[in-house]
Amino acid sequence: MVSKTVKIVNAQGLHMRPAGMFAKEMTKFESDIFLDVQGKKINAKSVMHIIAACIKCGTELTVECSGSDEQEALNQAVSLIESGLGE
Repeated sequence: MVSKTVKIVNAQGLHMRPAGMFAKEMTKFESDIFLDVQGKKINAKSVMHIIAACIKCGTELTVECSGSDEQEALNQAVSLIESGLGE
């Protein structure tokens, strides 16, 4: 398992569009990918779980990846979050 802590930079947090974009990208990986938000584990491949977590701007979360392509998945997840997911 690999993990990294990142901060959400989107001004409006992970609402529908960025959450959908993030989940869609994560489904391309075989690894299990979770977001640890204040002690709650969220399936990063589920747009509904991401939206339900109400992740706001400035929130620190830990991306955790476990599986055959875990490092690639982590790199992509961190890159997407740090880029602001197109916003």
